[in-house]
Amino acid sequence: QVQLVESGGGLVQPGGSLRLSCIVSGFTFSTYAMRWYRQAPGKEREWVAVISSAGNVRNYAEAVKGRFTISRDNAKNTMYLQMNSLKPEDTAVYYCKVQLRSIDYWGQGTQVTVSS
Repeated sequence: QVQLVESGGGLVQPGGSLRLSCIVSGFTFSTYAMRWYRQAPGKEREWVAVISSAGNVRNYAEAVKGRFTISRDNAKNTMYLQMNSLKPEDTAVYYCKVQLRSIDYWGQGTQVTVSS
């Protein structure tokens, strides 16, 4: 079955960095675009970034552009989100997502807290 497992979250001070990972199984990772989302307390889940199947096309939400970098290693079935210059407003649960034949599959999420 399709599985997505995020890791790498934690507590970091403003201005710090974290790298999230999303390890997948149950489908041919290298043929699908992948996305990161986040959900802050009391807010709706929002899209953060997308990467094409080959990794050559990437797009970001305005709120993270220039600070976050999405990448993937198709040999390892893994997607990453490098987060730099973190701000308190980046605090959220971060999720990875894939859409297979119009069905969305999500990971369980990893908590990122930016606080001094």
